[in-house]
Amino acid sequence: MSKLPADFDVLVFPPHGERAMWTYATIGMAQPGDDASIELHIFSPDRSDAIAEILYAVAHYHRTGTRLGLGDSVNFGRPWLSGATCDHGLIALPYLDGPALEVGTIGRDTIHFYWLVPITAVEKAYKARHGLEALETRFEEGGLDYCNPARPSMV
Repeated sequence: MSKLPADFDVLVFPPHGERAMWTYATIGMAQPGDDASIELHIFSPDRSDAIAEILYAVAHYHRTGTRLGLGDSVNFGRPWLSGATCDHGLIALPYLDGPALEVGTIGRDTIHFYWLVPITAVEKAYKARHGLEALETRFEEGGLDYCNPARPSMV
């Protein structure tokens, strides 16, 4: 955590209105002057400190290792929730919220707000072989149940 920006945090939003899931979002992952500034959010059926820990780990990797962007995958190193089938994440467009959430500006900096979708190792391998669009097509055609920790692989 000491290598993350001092203003980094994870915000937690409870279910509200039509959204019956918890939302976790990074703040401060993007820093002034970044070439490709991103912030991430992930949805969960339950409140869980494990989700915040994953976002801290992904932000640490982004800030100190390889810069992440749209279409990249990350290994969580464990299931995203206890007993979950997904132990990786896919950085995707914020399909549930649409283009209005995707791009914002702070001062002169443009920030992309992406969705971190939990995926299985098999889905990650499929994306590596067939590409992001092919994986997202499988998700769309199969009705991806993105908030279900026990969901089966879509490939």
